Amino acid sequence: MSAIRLLVLGAVRQHGRAHGYQVRNDLEYWGAHEWSHAKPGSIYHALKQMAKQGLLRAHEVAPSAVGGPPRVEYELTDAGTEEYFTLLREALTTYDQRVDVLSAGIGFMVDLPRAEAVELLRRRVRALDEWRAAVTDYYTPEGGPGQLGHIGEIMHMWIGSADAGKDWTLGLIERIEGGAYVFAGEGDPFVGVLAEGEENPYATQGLPDGSSNQV
Repeated sequence: MSAIRLLVLGAVRQHGRAHGYQVRNDLEYWGAHEWSHAKPGSIYHALKQMAKQGLLRAHEVAPSAVGGPPRVEYELTDAGTEEYFTLLREALTTYDQRVDVLSAGIGFMVDLPRAEAVELLRRRVRALDEWRAAVTDYYTPEGGPGQLGHIGEIMHMWIGSADAGKDWTLGLIERIEGGAYVFAGEGDPFVGVLAEGEENPYATQGLPDGSSNQV
């Protein structure tokens, strides 16, 4: 699973309708260009591709200020909303997601009801337990990595990753069950997007009226 689809769909959904530069600006504001492949070219490509796939609806809303193609705004279709929540649930549940995918899932987890988010994270804990058990079928952590030569360091890393992932996930579950954050249906959500005209301190090079951004 690629994080870019989840990130772009989630960013568009937070606005209702958004043009490419807004999506890029939000993702850079979250630092996603540092911890994922959400670079400008990937973002614009994802918007166009998902529009072709029927996940986004494109609206031409204004001519380009620099003589390029009209600015396009995107909104999720019903299929796009379904895809978004499918990707979100997968990101939170699957134990072997890449860090950028899990990060994207955590960033959007409040779009789910609190109880569902907890259950998905508990599934992740169970998956981590099963993965750890599978590794210990042929590797005994107590014996140390040297029992398998330097290759044992691989299994040792897997065990450490499973234990750290479980501890972190259980901590998150505890915080959520303790009332942290505002989840779907509980009130006004946390505002994680920039207001119109608000300066983005983390923006990379590029102007909102550049021809390459008119998507």
